[in-house]
Amino acid sequence: MPDHECPTCGAPFDSRRGLGVHHSKAHDERLPNRTCDECGTAFYCEYSKRYCSDDCRETAVSQTGSDNPNFRGGKQETDCDICGASFDYYPSEKEGLYCPECVETAAWRNPPEQSGADHHSWQGGTLTLSCDVCDARVERYPSQVTGEVTLCSRECHAEWLSDAFTGEGHPNWRGGDVGDYGPGWREVRERALERDDHACVLCGTDADDLGRNPDVHHVVPVRLFAELPVLTVRDAHTLENVVTLCPACHRRAEFGYVSRAELCWRAGIDRGPAVRASVG
Repeated sequence: MPDHECPTCGAPFDSRRGLGVHHSKAHDERLPNRTCDECGTAFYCEYSKRYCSDDCRETAVSQTGSDNPNFRGGKQETDCDICGASFDYYPSEKEGLYCPECVETAAWRNPPEQSGADHHSWQGGTLTLSCDVCDARVERYPSQVTGEVTLCSRECHAEWLSDAFTGEGHPNWRGGDVGDYGPGWREVRERALERDDHACVLCGTDADDLGRNPDVHHVVPVRLFAELPVLTVRDAHTLENVVTLCPACHRRAEFGYVSRAELCWRAGIDRGPAVRASVG
């Protein structure tokens, strides 16, 4: 006689496994394999589970008092440091100092003084200094004093920069100029302006746009001619070594942003013997 019978249709089976396979396929439901420890209801679960539902678990497992996993012996009683009233507090929290009523009023919350000498970053207050340009009196905190220069305004800052970075103070200083350009300069300058139609050979800005004549630039600097023993300053003043430039392009050329070859090409001039000799 079969040991197992289907609880739904009454079909007999020799093993519980066979009964379980039948019930899953024929009735689309797994047979119970566990019993709830709280209510005794049979239920199915793939892993070990003691309760059939969350309600049974909450009923069976207490979370109050000593049954709570965070229990630290319950509340303790102490007296409020402000009003002296007794109150209960959990020792697992902050140390009991103030009762709920005093905490609510916040009368004890006096923030620490954070100004003047009481500030944690106090370094003695401001210093009275003199502007290095106009001698005006200025107030500075010690952290703002670099030890290099004291300036009171943007205007004084600009004036100081102009003085500090002029001549030997400029990062591109190379010993200064060579004095008067000497004979030949005025003549070659006029000839260069006429050759280039009084207009910049790079951008085309002319005398009408500028309200004056453009600059005339030496392709090879005059100082190089002055430094070479076989040449003189006058050798720099040739049409093959000068081009007409507006002030903006002149600055670009002076700082090396335009090559000498391009300047000559733009002006339609050949690099003459003096230019080739000066650049090696």
